[in-house]
Amino acid sequence: MRFYTKQHKFYCGIDLHAKKMYLCILDETGEIRLHRNIKTDRELFLKAIAPYRENIVVAIECMFTWYQPSLKLRPDMLDRRSMC
Repeated sequence: MRFYTKQHKFYCGIDLHAKKMYLCILDETGEIRLHRNIKTDRELFLKAIAPYRENIVVAIECMFTWYQPSLKLRPDMLDRRSMC
């Protein structure tokens, strides 16, 4: 696990569900820049964070009970390597 020891320009929190994900992006001062419920889709996610990708940290909350089975059934749903 990497630990971030410096301030970042943007912080993204995701409440991840099988069909929807709720995104919240804050800037370094704590101002909300994006607050949106979107379909759980890699392309939609990348499009939503595109203006902030220069210097963003992303944290994802999800329930373990569906997370692992969903990755096995739909590996296209989340590909952490391609989000970087």
